[in-house]
Amino acid sequence: MQSSFIYALFAAIIGSGCPVILAALLGCTTDRTQRWLIPHLVSFATGSLLGAAFLGLIPRALEAVSLENGLMMILAGILLFFIMEKMIIWRHCHKAGCAVHDVTPRLLLVGDAVHNFLDGVALSAAFIVSVPLGVATAVGIFAHELPQEIGDYAVLLGSGYSKRKALLLNAISGATAIPGVVIGYFFASSMTQTIPYIMALAASSFLYIAVADLIPGLHKRTGARESALQLVLIIAGLGTIYLFH
Repeated sequence: MQSSFIYALFAAIIGSGCPVILAALLGCTTDRTQRWLIPHLVSFATGSLLGAAFLGLIPRALEAVSLENGLMMILAGILLFFIMEKMIIWRHCHKAGCAVHDVTPRLLLVGDAVHNFLDGVALSAAFIVSVPLGVATAVGIFAHELPQEIGDYAVLLGSGYSKRKALLLNAISGATAIPGVVIGYFFASSMTQTIPYIMALAASSFLYIAVADLIPGLHKRTGARESALQLVLIIAGLGTIYLFH
């Protein structure tokens, strides 16, 4: 149990710290570079999130609870994240000029902090079940966090924050994954019957992000070459999770 906690904590530190640093570096590149790179990252993230949900989290959750209960939890989670996104607490956007990013930077950071905290809880539950499942979950989280953090960083800079302050604020909101791991670990390890439901909830968040937020953005690029590359990158994301799950 203790080793799973250390693995989850390490994954949270890497998963929350690296995207923030990379986002800061990529945020300093040209707009042309970002317009080329971010859609590709989003395509890969779509595949990795779907893979983490369908190949890792959902099968493991359904091993411990009935099919009906597991699917009900996933459905409830999707509805919950829909409501949270309506409240702009759980928001997902991967460029600076979207409607979601028109909210105040403070609200943006609060939403990111909530999101990262729940990612930490999901990591704990996944690593408690098995290290491969934890790694697969961490890959899905990392793949999605990077393009999201790039968008957040650009918004903070556009709101007048210095590069140093934007990096610091993004790091603070990302660091909430760590208490998420701690609370999730001790809650799940003391009440093992909750682990399948935490995994089902994590799966619903991955499904919601991929289907409601990422895929509609991919459909805005309709060229044959772009569509083919999107498919390749989605499959690459799925393949990455398949190797780790």
